[in-house]
Amino acid sequence: MTAASSSPALRRRFRDNRAVRRFARNPLALLGLFMVLGLTVACFLGPHLLPFDELYIDLRARFAPPLTGAHIFGTDPLGRDIAARLFHAGQVSMTVGFLAMVISTVIGTVVGVVAGYRGGWTGTVLMRLVDAFLSFPSVFLLLTLAAFIKPSPMTITLIIAFTSWMEVARIVEAEVKSLREREFVMAARMLGLSNGWIMFREILPNVMGPIVVAATLTVARSILMEAYISFLGYGIQPPLPSWGNMLNGAQQYLAAAPWLAIVPGLAITIAVTGFNFIGDGLRDALDVRSHNG
Repeated sequence: MTAASSSPALRRRFRDNRAVRRFARNPLALLGLFMVLGLTVACFLGPHLLPFDELYIDLRARFAPPLTGAHIFGTDPLGRDIAARLFHAGQVSMTVGFLAMVISTVIGTVVGVVAGYRGGWTGTVLMRLVDAFLSFPSVFLLLTLAAFIKPSPMTITLIIAFTSWMEVARIVEAEVKSLREREFVMAARMLGLSNGWIMFREILPNVMGPIVVAATLTVARSILMEAYISFLGYGIQPPLPSWGNMLNGAQQYLAAAPWLAIVPGLAITIAVTGFNFIGDGLRDALDVRSHNG
């Protein structure tokens, strides 16, 4: 074996190519990718193809059922187009989900890398902090914070992020602990590289697989949490639509106009299921041990 072929960069590229092929052979992962991409395109492109915006009111068209004229998903009690509100709500809900994922993943990764590499009292204090946050049911912690903070898309994003980073921290801490005594880390120490360089330039790239999987699943959880707290009235506030507050407004019309709840409920289901399928597919594709032998 040549030195070039054994370099970490080439080995990582070869491993990544195999992971892509394994992901592409997973039908549920591909289905999840299709669901997420289709929903994203619909939410961000759909409003430009509709003759109504999310705030347009036509009192003559109140409670119009789906496929009535230009109202493909029907209208709500004020005569607003459900499709326009659904797509705009999707922009809000998915943006909240993605931003919450980014923030929580960054926090969890930093905490996990430092705790796993440093160990000792530093690691103990950080992981006990993680345990302290995990000891509170996340739903109650989320609702408590939301009740005391003025709701807006950004504050809801921050609340979800600050109650979602602990799982990422635990995953990263366990991975880093298994790598900190490996040969490439010991070689980096012998070369006199700083701890920060070793943690974030040597070890972190080798734990990106579990981080990507956790981040994908965090998006699904964040979308679901936003819908949950908005449904209860503590999240995104009307007239700005989100899937959660659309469900909140539909609950009193379930018998007379069930499409008011079915349409946003299906959107939430598609988004959460799609991201979970992608996360499961990434987990299988990036799990080297399950494909050895």
